[in-house]
Amino acid sequence: MQEREPVVQIRRCAVVMLEPREEVAFELEDLLKGGNGIRHQMEWRALAPHLQAPVSVDAPERDLLGRLSPTAWTERVARSCDDPVIASLIAKGLVLQRGIDDAVAKADAQLRAAYWHPLSAVLHAFTRWDGIDAVKNMRDSKTETAQQMRETLGPAPAEVGHVGDDLLRLPVPCPNGFDDLLGRRATCRNFHADRPLPRDAFAHLLHRVFAAQSLVRVGDDLVFLKKNVPSGGGLHPIGAYVIVQNVDGVEAGIYHYRADLHGLERVPGPPPTQAFVMESVGQQHWFADAHVLVALVPRFDRTFWKYREHAKAYRVVAMEAGHLSQTLYLAATDLGLGAFITAAINEKHLERALGLDPATQGVLAVCGFGWRADRMVTAELDPAGRIWSLPEPLPAAADQAAGVI
Repeated sequence: MQEREPVVQIRRCAVVMLEPREEVAFELEDLLKGGNGIRHQMEWRALAPHLQAPVSVDAPERDLLGRLSPTAWTERVARSCDDPVIASLIAKGLVLQRGIDDAVAKADAQLRAAYWHPLSAVLHAFTRWDGIDAVKNMRDSKTETAQQMRETLGPAPAEVGHVGDDLLRLPVPCPNGFDDLLGRRATCRNFHADRPLPRDAFAHLLHRVFAAQSLVRVGDDLVFLKKNVPSGGGLHPIGAYVIVQNVDGVEAGIYHYRADLHGLERVPGPPPTQAFVMESVGQQHWFADAHVLVALVPRFDRTFWKYREHAKAYRVVAMEAGHLSQTLYLAATDLGLGAFITAAINEKHLERALGLDPATQGVLAVCGFGWRADRMVTAELDPAGRIWSLPEPLPAAADQAAGVI
């Protein structure tokens, strides 16, 4: 009887998207031959969110990826894994071999267990930054000031859209205290770094924005929290990691805020340095002096537990970050503080520091708050003059409007 050849089982990774990518580069040899010196090279990139970066694939690899199931294991004779195409895809982490429990297989398993929608998983994985200097990027692209943006980018789309000339004018309400609060709400880009923030104000703001105000228990293992912001499915997946720089009575450091207990859990490690904070906010120095910075960190598995592979699940998590930041702005303004939010952050840098698994947790944005400085050095958008009393027109040196909310 002929002995049966040993077999292995393989399958495609959980999620992969293929993108035709054009690389444009200068080529001196082409220029010397009379060309324009520009080389265009097309290639296919595989975007697999369990990997750290896109990987190039050729035509035979693309074809095999299209024929392998991401769920069912395909049985092959062991020697077939020596086939250059299969071997290459295994080496690139796009094809997995059953029984091989390496880092790539674990990352793929964690992604499967989190119930990501494929498009959302790709978006989240490949829009995270690491080592990006957002200020340098604006400077290099000549979009650092409002005037530069106009000159570089041309006319902007109209500030207000309209669909016709039949306009029904509505009555303007009489302003009250809440309208006054909204009028004073603005992004702070000038913090008084030397003036400590009182502990009571710090605690008050965290309680208003992030604390659970009450809870509902369903059985022994399902709890819904009531917070001061809406949340998709009432699940409130976004946690707050607090970077304390200058608060009276609170040691400088990185903390996890416990929404259920209104307390801080210290994240192991040294206190944050100025370099750490600058890297966190993409070198935006106007935010780095904030007394407190807050990384908004969703636990995606909390939302995806209910909305499994749902097309809208990632969107409602992102919307919640907006709800939290606006509540933080209003709470800070009411306490006489300045606030900001930015998405121009180095997410991977923060993930490493906080010990996050990007398959189940990630950083969506960084907020901050603290005392405003006595003098405006970096421009803030305050056209009504509710915060700063400035001569008109605004000095050109302060015209750094890019990124102002």
